[in-house]
Amino acid sequence: MMMAAAAKNRSVFAIVVSIVVVVAVVAVGVLVYFMNRTASAPAEAPAAGVVNEETGAIAIGDGEQSVSEYIDFMCPFCGQAHDAYGDTLTDLVESGDITLNIHPISILDNMSQGTQFSTRAASAAYCVAEDNGEAVYPFVDLMFRNQPAESSEGLSDDEIIGYAEDAGASGAASCISEGDYMDFVTQRSEEIPIAEGQTRPSTPTFLINDEIISLSVPMNAETDIVANLD
Repeated sequence: MMMAAAAKNRSVFAIVVSIVVVVAVVAVGVLVYFMNRTASAPAEAPAAGVVNEETGAIAIGDGEQSVSEYIDFMCPFCGQAHDAYGDTLTDLVESGDITLNIHPISILDNMSQGTQFSTRAASAAYCVAEDNGEAVYPFVDLMFRNQPAESSEGLSDDEIIGYAEDAGASGAASCISEGDYMDFVTQRSEEIPIAEGQTRPSTPTFLINDEIISLSVPMNAETDIVANLD
């Protein structure tokens, strides 16, 4: 009788252990599912009519032809491109010839001593767009005119907020300081077009009517931008 009872107890114990193991496996599976679902879920897009939620483009103007630029606010060549093309792009927007699509992205966070300046600055551009679409290009202009050097800490949130306010986005401070669209920037930064012959994305990248263009050295608005329009 004692042996039978012991055998019965061992059977019960084995069943309990099996149930515990199954429950644990199911729990881990559910946890992994929700973690993967969260990781792949689209980040919150800015609630701004000038922002394309799918591509991340901030549209300026309403011309039939399109000029798209992918910029990182830490990228010195992006600053050079802004100097070279800014006036011409402004004229083309104001004349109704083009829609300028600005894609603020971040691929140079590793160049700001851990402050994530590229991502913070790009997120700030979306905050500006959400607050006042007309302030976007003035904000971009101020950011490049006051561009920090690579390998520096970049601009502080307070400095970025100051430039946003100077550009006309007086209500963007909280959005900027809280980094509301940093996740959105990170996801959009994975979608930068890569030019033929290149193995990784670079900035600045310019597309005219959805075709990547080569930039001359030195950059020239007439040959690089105007000559490539239809």
